[in-house]
Amino acid sequence: MIVIDHKPHRVSVSVFGEFTLADYKEFEEVVNYKVQFEGPVDLFFDLSQMADLTIDVAWEEIKFSRAHANDFKRVAVVTDSQWVAWSAWLSQTFVNADVEVFDNAGDAEAWLESAA
Repeated sequence: MIVIDHKPHRVSVSVFGEFTLADYKEFEEVVNYKVQFEGPVDLFFDLSQMADLTIDVAWEEIKFSRAHANDFKRVAVVTDSQWVAWSAWLSQTFVNADVEVFDNAGDAEAWLESAA
């Protein structure tokens, strides 16, 4: 399950439990809308409560990142999972954005706000 919040030039996503393809598609719709009407956006992903993700989500993330290589300014990822941190680092090869991984949401929010 995901919770999506957005404000000007930012999309925030919190994942609870399993991250499914349906969840990711919901995220994509919000990002597509924001980018169309606002231009490049910051992304905030709180994955600290994510139990796992399906393989189709991983594949969709690669495709989506490549299609939106210039649509993100900064991407903040909150996680304590080494696998998720590695995946975030790898995603930098597909997007022209600053990508940072954080242990807590407060630091991630502060980093995004520092560029606003």
